[in-house]
Amino acid sequence: MFLLGGGDAGMNDKGALVLFSGGQDSATCLAWALDRFETVETVGFDYGQRHRVELECREAFRAAVVEVKPEWSERLGPDHMLDLSVLGQVSETALTRDAEISLREDGLPNTFVPGRNLLFFTLASTLAYRRHLRHLVGGMCETDYSGYPDCRDDTLKSLQVTLNLGMGSNCVIHTPLMWIDKAATWAMAETLGGEKLVDLIRSGTHTCYLGEHDMLHDWGYGCGSCPSCDLRVKGWEGFNAARSVA
Repeated sequence: MFLLGGGDAGMNDKGALVLFSGGQDSATCLAWALDRFETVETVGFDYGQRHRVELECREAFRAAVVEVKPEWSERLGPDHMLDLSVLGQVSETALTRDAEISLREDGLPNTFVPGRNLLFFTLASTLAYRRHLRHLVGGMCETDYSGYPDCRDDTLKSLQVTLNLGMGSNCVIHTPLMWIDKAATWAMAETLGGEKLVDLIRSGTHTCYLGEHDMLHDWGYGCGSCPSCDLRVKGWEGFNAARSVA
């Protein structure tokens, strides 16, 4: 955690802005933030993603998550949606084009959208600055992930320093899922809100890259075969295996 800069005037040290896509990881992070901060707002990004059905899950999930714990209803503040369609204009990826998901020559999947998380946090920090919220929360992880370089802990730590230097602020970037796998992410949700939250995340979010949202599986909605679904299925199986042993 780095704290650089000096622009503290009016900043709410107990307020957070959660990067909330409508997927499993960011939904878990929203619950994590609601459990820790007095004021929590959310921000989503429409960048022309082919799985934009995730954005359609956001409003219903926000309305339902406050019923998990009474105090969360008092803490959840406004939602913000930002147009980031420029990402689709400057990138050619399997998330912004109708293309088959595959590995690139450098070993990264072609679902990698260069600069996405960098732009997300830059815009989120600008919004948080205006809303006087010190803390930024994102669901990035480099334990169970596809190898995206902008999900790495070092990337986000350096970005936090840059943002604080550039804006004269003391924002703090939190990534509560950074060092845990998907099974542990499900376990975190259970710890935060019990079976009610686990079922809400399972049935009320969308993580599939292909945007298939027609069938609800044991682990949630999705095609079951894309890299994102593969991680989620394995995480769900691992989570339930650990629960059966316990």
